[in-house]
Amino acid sequence: MTKQLNLKINYIEFVKNIITEIKKTRLRTYLTVNKQLVELYWFIGRNIYEKVEIAQWGEGIVEKLYADLQKEFPDMKGFSVQNLWRMKQFYETYKDNEKLSPLVRELSWTHNLIILHNTETTEEKEFYLKTCVTERWSKRELERQIDSSLYERFMLSKKTDKLVPKTKERNILSHFKDEYVLDFLGLKDEFTEKDMRKAIIQNLKQFILEVGKYFTFVGEEYTLPVGNETYKVDLLFYHRLLRCLVAVELKIGKFKPEYIGKMQFYLSALDEKVKINEENPSVGLILCKSKDEEVVRITISRAISPMKIAIYRTKIINQKLLKQKLHSLPLPANFVKE
Repeated sequence: MTKQLNLKINYIEFVKNIITEIKKTRLRTYLTVNKQLVELYWFIGRNIYEKVEIAQWGEGIVEKLYADLQKEFPDMKGFSVQNLWRMKQFYETYKDNEKLSPLVRELSWTHNLIILHNTETTEEKEFYLKTCVTERWSKRELERQIDSSLYERFMLSKKTDKLVPKTKERNILSHFKDEYVLDFLGLKDEFTEKDMRKAIIQNLKQFILEVGKYFTFVGEEYTLPVGNETYKVDLLFYHRLLRCLVAVELKIGKFKPEYIGKMQFYLSALDEKVKINEENPSVGLILCKSKDEEVVRITISRAISPMKIAIYRTKIINQKLLKQKLHSLPLPANFVKE
């Protein structure tokens, strides 16, 4: 009986190892094929660009090329007239940029097209290319992040960070956004903090994609026994890069100064009762529906532990208005730009 059990366990491990290797090989094959395809499209785009823009052969060359490629490769997709023009645009956009041209080869053609056609500036393209490579976003996630104006929100957060003097805490808080878009929670117009917390738990994967890949979920309503009382942190995460616990408090209304005292208490309790010696002091993230920047600045100026007061949206933000806000936000003269 023991021999049969060992054989069964060994076989399960045997199959598991083979499946793992197959998955790894499939991924490597996909990445190799994808890179070769993007290289091919780069090559075609460069040749079309040189003939149309430099040799002045005229735009009709693309129609003729399409017809010849269809005749030679009738079963191959991707060589439509529209796609051939996209290849030219693709090459034209990145040909003189030594920083970005290697990055485009790390992404699929579909990812590249999404970034190419849904971004305006070189800086915005660079942001999405780098982040997409690092985060390994799917096509759907990339589209969602662009639709939710991630670049504008990130830049706006960086800009408002400059209103605060350089400190160790500021460096820590740079890992947190100023604004989060939680449209995927599917919340109604009226909801409670409990509704919001439950929706986050049900959509935890997307929530972590929004707050950042270094977050690891620890617990919901995490209990902290202090004295004769038991307190509960709405959500507790661990940030692998900062190597610290992150307490998240959810508020359905406008930020109030008293939230800081409560969060400070939670962070002190976490540091004393939960944090281990090798970890850094805990950080707080208070998510509110809205906030007054001056009230936040005055309230948080005396906080002992690092905290971020951020707002959240349950609907996709108007990108045009966000861009206007980004470009109109002034910096005070008494602070030095980075």
